[in-house]
Amino acid sequence: MSEDAAAAAATLIEAAGGTGAVGYAELTAALARLGVTGDEGTRLAGTVDRLRREQDRLRRREHELAALFSSARELAELRDTDALLQRLVRRAHEMMGGDVTYLSEFDPETRELRVRVTDGSVSAQFQRLRVPPGRGLASVIVETRTPQWLSRYQVYRADRHEPSIDAAVAAEGIVSILGVPMLSGDEVLGVLFVANREEYEFAPEETALLSALADHAAVVLHTAQSLRRLQHSEDEARRALDRLTGHLAERDRANTVHQQLVRAVLAGGGFAPVAETLATALGRPVMIIDDRDQVLAADGPAPPADDPLNRVDEPTRAAIEDSRRSGHCVAVGGRDGREGSDGSRTVAALSAGRRYFGAILLGEGEFGLGPVDRRTVERAAQVGALLALQQEAGAEAERRVRSEVVADLLAAAPERYADVERRARRLGVVPADLDALILFAVPGEHRGTAVRTLGPLCGDRALVGEHRGFVVAAYPAARLAIEPEELRVRVGQAIQAPVLAVPTAVSAGALPAAVAVALRTARLLAALGIEDGTASTDDYLPYSALLDTDATALNAFLDETIGPIRRYDSARGTDLLGTLRAFVRSNASPTRTARALSFHPNTILQRLDRLDQLLGRTWRDDERLFRIGIAARLDELRERLSARSNAPPKSEPTG
Repeated sequence: MSEDAAAAAATLIEAAGGTGAVGYAELTAALARLGVTGDEGTRLAGTVDRLRREQDRLRRREHELAALFSSARELAELRDTDALLQRLVRRAHEMMGGDVTYLSEFDPETRELRVRVTDGSVSAQFQRLRVPPGRGLASVIVETRTPQWLSRYQVYRADRHEPSIDAAVAAEGIVSILGVPMLSGDEVLGVLFVANREEYEFAPEETALLSALADHAAVVLHTAQSLRRLQHSEDEARRALDRLTGHLAERDRANTVHQQLVRAVLAGGGFAPVAETLATALGRPVMIIDDRDQVLAADGPAPPADDPLNRVDEPTRAAIEDSRRSGHCVAVGGRDGREGSDGSRTVAALSAGRRYFGAILLGEGEFGLGPVDRRTVERAAQVGALLALQQEAGAEAERRVRSEVVADLLAAAPERYADVERRARRLGVVPADLDALILFAVPGEHRGTAVRTLGPLCGDRALVGEHRGFVVAAYPAARLAIEPEELRVRVGQAIQAPVLAVPTAVSAGALPAAVAVALRTARLLAALGIEDGTASTDDYLPYSALLDTDATALNAFLDETIGPIRRYDSARGTDLLGTLRAFVRSNASPTRTARALSFHPNTILQRLDRLDQLLGRTWRDDERLFRIGIAARLDELRERLSARSNAPPKSEPTG
């Protein structure tokens, strides 16, 4: 075979094997050199050309299948969804040979498509693109669930264009686009795109290849969504288990607390076991206060010095008021009035009907109070109210006994004294030690409250009770650290009403006589219109012994003796009454009166002349001066006591 024929044969073999770049013209020339021309040459050239194209197709298909198998292997091996999608998009980019390849994920709630992964993109705007429902080529693919492509995006239907999409496409320089849906059954998971920056007609084989890759991407997204749902279900199950475990723990704590509270009530241990039980079960400091914010019991870890649990501040007081109204425990400063899950401070009021006995204050703990814990605290508050009622009933019974002993001690019945003394000693009181007495004038509806207030203040060695419409406290003076005025103020604060206190000393075995003096003094002051203040019996002893304690008669006496002077001073702004008081204190001596008032004697004589005109010339006679002197001194004492108590005396009739 000649060299020319051998070269022609080599060309035919190269063309039939699908290697090299042998064109149709070269193939025809090679056949002619071998002597094959005409129709036979044309037929043979066509056959060789078809074989060459088939070889190219098979080789390309083999490459695509190898890539798909590699992608499938990665699906089985990798667990990172983002990494898998990035590899799939990069492989599609390499196999399709486009300029830009990207994957958009479909949101079934908003029906938006969000670009999630890109390859070949140069525009940040395009990489953040969101396609709203009904816009762009992507929405058509979602709606039809079929592949779609455009050789020129710019001439696409106007009703599908969106300014944000057009701007992103223009920024990327995209002209032609092919997109295929990623499906899982009938559910659209997203769209896989390949795009070129020049006009291009996509072939069916390219659509099929991109669809195969989209199926792999759909598997990835579907698996990721399934894993998310499984993770969500697992989290929900774990939270439900935690809630159940917490609920069971709360129930166990509640059962323990309820049993211990019942034992505390039956044992009569007071409030301390209640505080200890709650502090131990709930792991936080607990304090129980009474209606005057005094601590009854406390237990648990000591709160810091600046902790609000150490004082009843305004937020705590507001929470207590909320608890009184609702009957539930309330978080201090809580948003909804109930304890949250942050372990914050909590209060529960001790109340029964409209009665308020105090509150349970719980400090911050390591865990929040659940519903069962809150009900446990509320149950403890009910137990606390029951204890308060129980203690109140016991205290009321003891007060009645003490009041009876007080009444019998003051009754001045010698034949019963031995029996009364025995009863007093059973109460821990030694009658012979009662060397001081205070009589309190209190409105009738408040006497019980006054007795309950004075009892703890005067101590166990004192006797407090009601006697002839007054409240009486008899006590050893050496054992009482509170002054009578302080006692009067405390009683006034408790009843929110005026209180008159009349203290007096008691001689040995002379309680009835002492209370009789105090009664006369209190009635005299009441006749003078004094309802508030502290007055000693010594100051009023002469007047209470001499004068009638009827208010009308006493005021008539004062008006008859010094009434004209009061009216004169009131009308003219003078102080003749002051001159009269000084004259009486100076034993009716004008000279001494002038020295006492630091006036010239002639001024005093002029004022005495004016008194002659008001009272008559005989007012300085012994009998009249005695009466006028008593009235002036008594009126001065009343005025002084009224000034101390900041309450003006009741005006006397002017007749």
